[in-house]
Amino acid sequence: MAGDLLQNWEKKSKERHKLYARFLKNADKNKVLKQLPDLHEQAFEKVDCLKCANCCKNYSPRFKTPDVKRIAKHLRLKESVFIDTYLKVDEEGDFVAKSQPCPFLGADNYCSIYDERPSDCHRFPYTDEDVLVKRQALTLKNITFCPITYYVVEKLMEAEKSK
Repeated sequence: MAGDLLQNWEKKSKERHKLYARFLKNADKNKVLKQLPDLHEQAFEKVDCLKCANCCKNYSPRFKTPDVKRIAKHLRLKESVFIDTYLKVDEEGDFVAKSQPCPFLGADNYCSIYDERPSDCHRFPYTDEDVLVKRQALTLKNITFCPITYYVVEKLMEAEKSK
């Protein structure tokens, strides 16, 4: 049952880290990609992001140039003021939020710029796209704090076993 699968998922995700790494490395990419749309949808039916918000509380998306332009305009700020106020450059040269939790995350776990949010936020947790298998290090990191990523990878492994 899905409820059981998600019970203690954080602990289980740590214990099974090596298993996930091996699975992602050896997975048949085409088979995985075919399963993602349904598993992605299932996961979002089971997990309420507004009850979790681990992604917004602990990590920052990249704010790419189009994101900066769009959000600054939305906030009626000059891009330079938006950058100086909210962003910093990380070790990879990307703009990221200066602080955690995200400065746009409300106490109710709602995003104050939801309609204008960065594309990374819009796409997260990448469980419906090839990023899941192409960027394995990112997926392995996401499994540790995102119950949706955990659910999808567990279900993929379950499907592989039941063959």
